[in-house]
Parts: sequence; C-alpha cells; structure tokens
Amino acid sequence: MLKNYHADKEGYYGEFGGAFIPEMLYPNVEKLQEEYIKAMQEVSFQKEFQQLLQDYVGRPSPLYFAKRLSEKYNTKIYLKREDLNHTGAHKINNTIGQILLAKRLGKKRIIAETGAGQHGVATATVCALMGIQCVVFMGEVDIARQAPNVARMKMLGAEVIPAISGSKTLKDATNEAIRDWINHPEDTFYIIGSVVGPHPYPDMVARFQSVISEEIKRQLKKKEGTEDPDYIIACVGGGSNAAGAYFHYLENENVKLIAVEAAGKGIDTGESAATSVLGKEGIIHGSKTLLMQTDDGQIIEPYSISAGLDYPGVGPQHAYLQRTGRATFMNATDDEAMKAGLELCKLEGIIPAIESAHALAALDKMEFEKDDIVVLNLSGRGDKDLNTYIDYFGL
Repeated sequence: MLKNYHADKEGYYGEFGGAFIPEMLYPNVEKLQEEYIKAMQEVSFQKEFQQLLQDYVGRPSPLYFAKRLSEKYNTKIYLKREDLNHTGAHKINNTIGQILLAKRLGKKRIIAETGAGQHGVATATVCALMGIQCVVFMGEVDIARQAPNVARMKMLGAEVIPAISGSKTLKDATNEAIRDWINHPEDTFYIIGSVVGPHPYPDMVARFQSVISEEIKRQLKKKEGTEDPDYIIACVGGGSNAAGAYFHYLENENVKLIAVEAAGKGIDTGESAATSVLGKEGIIHGSKTLLMQTDDGQIIEPYSISAGLDYPGVGPQHAYLQRTGRATFMNATDDEAMKAGLELCKLEGIIPAIESAHALAALDKMEFEKDDIVVLNLSGRGDKDLNTYIDYFGL
C-alpha cells in the first residue's frame, strides 16, 4: 500500500504536526486553513501566483548539468538553480504565495522571522511589491553575521527588530514573531519562512515550494528522457527547500531523498544542529516534531556556521520522512560544508549559500553509479555569506 507522506486534515504527518497554539490565535489559523484550501483550487489565485513566479521571480529556475562536479564524483550531477531566483534563494516562492493569501484575508501588516536573512528579504520584497507594512524579527547574532541582508530589508522598507533572548538566533526570532502575532491577531498575517509552525503552515509552505519538484520533473524529462532522478539532495534546517524539491517524488520510492543537516562543530560537541540525530519528540513553535531538548524539555541551543540551518527542530513532515525511512538523513560539519562550498566555486564558478554548501558536502560521503542521475537543490547564492567565507578562509 502506498504511504501518504502529506498532511492529513488535522495537519499531522503520522505522529508529527498538528496546531499547538494559544487560544487567541485559533480564529486566525482556522481562517487561514479555510482560505488556503480554497485559494489553491481557484484558477484566478493560481494564475496570479504563476504569473508572479514567472515574471517577477524569473522561474523556471535552470536545471544545470554540473560537468566538472560530475566528473569529480563520476556520476551525473544536476544543480537546481534556486540561487538564480530574484532575491537569491528559494524563499521568494513561498512569500509570494503567502502575501497573496494575506491580501485575500484583508491583513494590513505582515510579520516574519528570519535566520540567514533570505526569508526576511523575500518577505520585505513582496511587502514592497504589494504596499503592505512589514516587520521582520531577526536574532541579534544573525543581524551581525548577515549584515548585507539586513541592509536589503531596510532598503525595501521593512522594520528589522532584533531578538535578544536565548542564543539570539532563528529560534528566538520565531519566538518574538509569535509573541507579536498573539498581540496583534486582528490585522497581522504571519508569513512563516519554513515548513514549521502550526497547521496549515508546514503543508502550505511545502505546496508553494513544490514548484521546484514540478520543474525538476519537466526539465529532467527534456535532458535525460526521464522525470525521475536516482537521488535528490537538499539541506535541511526547518526544511522548506527540501520539502519543495521532494514534493512530487514523495510517493515514488525509486527516487532516494537525501536530507543534509548541519553538524556544526561535530555531533557530539554540544555545538550542532543535527536534529534527526540529537532530537526527540517535542513541541516547538506550534507543532509536534523532532526537537533538540534536555531530559526535562528545555530546548538545547543549536549551532551552525550557517545562519539558516541553526534551528533546534525540523519540520514535522521531515520528522515523519526520517521516522519512516523515506528520506535518508545525513549531516555535514562546518568544515565539510565550507570546503564543499569552495569546491563548487572552483569547479563550476558558482558561489553557493553556506546552507546549500551542506548539501554539496554530502557528495563526498555517498557512492554513486556512473549513470546515476543526482539532482542537488542549490537553495541559495553565497553573496550574503561572503564575510563568513572571507573570515573562514582568510581571503
């Protein structure tokens, strides 16, 4: 029997998911569930969404055969170039879908959380496009290490509010955003940037990102005569780029799904973000998932050199894919990711985001057949990470 890897109507993937939220947010979330399902089936909504993806984002993003990388690993490696989207990452696919929903719901103010800043930039971008007020919460540590993205958000008219609690990174920015949402439930729409949060967010974000796997199918058919690669590799923090790349392949077990998490300074160092290894069931930001936590349920601060991957949990769908064995979870340390990022620069003339460099680091740990077709989702470009690259390599 085919397993269902999508959310049921309560928002569960197996035992993971759901909506664990304060009472005052129930009306918001219920209304969103209702409108989102309606909108996805509406021709006019889909038409506007597709039009913006094409003319504003610049989709379809190319599926590029990486010749020199393929020669090195003695297999066929294609890069899905999400780094070429407007704003430099996959995040814009989702923010366009959500801003259209916010408009439909008559919301006048948008809030978002961001780690690497890519989701913040993508949210600020669509708010400027639609003329809606934008507030972005970002950890103080991330504000320092992602300065170019902070400047972009401000140029786009967004207010950037630092999160100064906890580790002052993505988790804390999300806490602040949820706090704000509780205080402004009437006029505010929360654009969540990953496949996390209460139902319907994980399902909704995955659907807006599913344009990635939809295009991969079409593009591979043209290039290889088949829609199905042997492997799809993607980095996972919360996991939206991976959810989008996997979406149309979930039921096809011939396609192996590889998820790469950030091991930071090493799994056993206490400075890591490899949730699938270190996490156990818990509730974070409105859903039940795998979560790095102490025995008494306190969240363990995650760490990664990449601001987009240092999240202590993982999206509930990914927790389910890991639990069922449908996806193979791997991890890469800071050093492995940085080395893999530099290798792509030298072999293909492409500077990847450090998040995407974690996915590239998996190539070294896998064994391929010569005729295997490997699609790696290059989720973002490295402009935002140049300072980290410069410091790390002493450039």
